[in-house]
Amino acid sequence: MSDILRAATAWELQSMLHPYIERQQPVEIAGSGSKSKIGRPMQTAATISTSSMHGIWMYEPTELVMSAHGGTPLAQIEAELASNNQMLAFEPIDLGPTSGGRRGTLTIGSVFACNSSGSRRIMVGAARDHLLGLEAVSGGAELFRAGGRVMKNVTGYDLCRTLAGSWGTLAVLTEVTFKVLPAPEKTATLIYLGLPDDIGNELLCAAMRLPYEVSGTVHLPKNVAARLETAVLAEQGQSVTALRIENFEKSVDYRTNALRNALKVYGDPIILGSTNSLEFWNELRRLSVMPYSEDTCLWRISTAPVMGPKVVAAIQRHMAAEVFYDWSGGLIWVEVPASADAGASDIRRAVAVNGGYATLIRADSSVRAAVEVFQPQVPLAERLMRGLKQTFDPYRLLNPGRMYANL
Repeated sequence: MSDILRAATAWELQSMLHPYIERQQPVEIAGSGSKSKIGRPMQTAATISTSSMHGIWMYEPTELVMSAHGGTPLAQIEAELASNNQMLAFEPIDLGPTSGGRRGTLTIGSVFACNSSGSRRIMVGAARDHLLGLEAVSGGAELFRAGGRVMKNVTGYDLCRTLAGSWGTLAVLTEVTFKVLPAPEKTATLIYLGLPDDIGNELLCAAMRLPYEVSGTVHLPKNVAARLETAVLAEQGQSVTALRIENFEKSVDYRTNALRNALKVYGDPIILGSTNSLEFWNELRRLSVMPYSEDTCLWRISTAPVMGPKVVAAIQRHMAAEVFYDWSGGLIWVEVPASADAGASDIRRAVAVNGGYATLIRADSSVRAAVEVFQPQVPLAERLMRGLKQTFDPYRLLNPGRMYANL
């Protein structure tokens, strides 16, 4: 087992990296370690954690902006925002429990490093779209800053967007500055029961074409809906297709009725009030309907919303699969039986035919070492990634091979 080093400041992190640079020894970069079982297995000399690098050092509620050290717990960030009726609008998803890690231990640095985005992404964008600025340490132990406190146009590489989603393979995020938004006064969720996958997906896409600002669209087939902890839905024994409406109370009431009338061909929905709605959507943020199991593997597939059911049908022709559709079918969580390749060949074929990207989220380490965990890159994208790796991590020390075997 490699040593675990905890840096409390950026300069301390730099000093920790220098000996490994001199010895050309790779290191694992982690926050709390909740997602350590995602990605290809790595052989490293040590783990450098940012969990001691915590604290909110700037928060201006009237300006809707906050800055925090990379190891600050997400729970602390959200508690501080809630005290001012504000939120992280992209509602970061917690991959820890479903991949065998700990629940509720996300750090804000890891949220942006992994670009963790939940159901509201269809309306407000991904985590990277809310990242305004950052401070980071490169694989050459160099401290650098990018961005600022406001959104601005850039030429060339936008470093904030480049590092968001790089999974610690390019640099270590020591500070992040991000925008926040007011929390909605009221939330309502329209629940349609018993719809098959293709009709449920059709309903979700139809809702997004209407001018009612739907902020969440998910479909859970019957078997997956039965795993819900929200009792009012789990006890229905049917598939669940959900549409979320948020805003001021009068606006929510108006848009809920308008949406129900516009979609009456799909049936009469159950309406969840704010309390049950928050319980339901928070449950989806934890991916509790896809619980950890050594007997199954979990894939995250991104595709065009209208292609979601087709991708799933193509996969289910070759193996049993339980699924959960988010983003109107544009994001699919697919749980398949454990096997030597986690079903990679059939899943990637289904994605190649119908379009999209597939990422293996949960599998045994031997499987993750044998197959491509992240979507294989086309030659041009791979050349760009190699160039970025050479620039930010010239000695290839940071999380080597976590995303791709040769990077």
